[in-house]
Parts: sequence; C-alpha cells; structure tokens
Amino acid sequence: MFETLVAALARLRVALGWVFGLLVIVLANPSRRSLLVGMSVAVVGEAIRVWAAGHLNKAREVTSSGPYRFVGHPLYLGSSVMGFGLAIACRSVVVAALIALYLAATITAAITSEEAFLRRHFGEQYDLYRSGVAERRKNPGEMRRRFSVQQVIANREYRAMVGLLIAILLLALKATYNGSFWRAAGTHVVRPGG
Repeated sequence: MFETLVAALARLRVALGWVFGLLVIVLANPSRRSLLVGMSVAVVGEAIRVWAAGHLNKAREVTSSGPYRFVGHPLYLGSSVMGFGLAIACRSVVVAALIALYLAATITAAITSEEAFLRRHFGEQYDLYRSGVAERRKNPGEMRRRFSVQQVIANREYRAMVGLLIAILLLALKATYNGSFWRAAGTHVVRPGG
C-alpha cells in the first residue's frame, strides 16, 4: 500500500507541481528585490539541473560523471534550490511552506521510487555507486563523460527551463500589477480611474 502511494506521488509530481505552482502565484507577494534575489537563486538551481541532465543517460546506466560524482541525486538538489529561490521571490511564508511541503513529499517519493527501480535494474552496480560517493570525490573513477547539450535535450530539461521562465514572468507580472515592482524602482504607478 505504502509503495503504491509513493509510486503514485512520484508519477504525479509534475502535475502536482502545476497545481502547487498556481497556488504559489496566487498567494505570492513579490517585490523587485525578492524577484531579483529569488530568481537568481532559482537560476543556480536550474544550472545544477542542466549540468546533471548533460551527464545522465536515464534508465540506461548508473551515471557517475559530472555532479553525480558528488551527489546521489543532483537533479533533485537543483529542483530544491529552484524551490528555495521561488520561495524567496514570492516573499510569503505561506508560499514557502507550500513549496517546502511539495518538495519534501514529491522529491522523497521520487527518490524512493527511482532507487527501487535502479536497484532492480542495475543491482550491485547501483549499490556500489550509492556507497561510493565519498570515494568518487577522491578518485573520479572510470566514467569521465563530458557534458552533452544533446543529452540535456534528450532528457527534456527544456521543460524545467520553460517552467522557470513562466514562473519568473508571472511573478514579474504580479509584482507589476500590485505596483510594488514599480514603486521599488522609483516610478509612480497610475492606475485606471485614479
């Protein structure tokens, strides 16, 4: 039962991300400064994801090059950094709590499902990889694959990039609409009828 729930949550994480994303935009109270700081952090998270996607050959091998030499799940690390940046940009404790809840539930479920899949398909090779993260830092091992833009595209990382861009644009629009963006820039906002 528990495994079924975890697997379902892992499968639905993208769809749930859009639902939570809509709530986040509605509840956000961004300012110019929060947007600049938060989106700078989120872009760092996306850069981590791109670096990882450029080394990952999903479901075909255990990857140990690029950021996989240092972290077991760099895509999820990047997603977490993006979420932290989004929380900063939104300037809302409620939004930060929603983002933390979403990330904790979905990333935990995704990691649990992924690790079960990798152990079933790669067995001892995956267990050795997971137990040797510290060793790979000292000795990068046999997989010295170079970063590949084609692999980033094959892993469809452009979807996360588009999602981040949409979030930035919607938050900027919301900040502009509520006037805080332009007040912070020192510009007087004239609203219709006043």
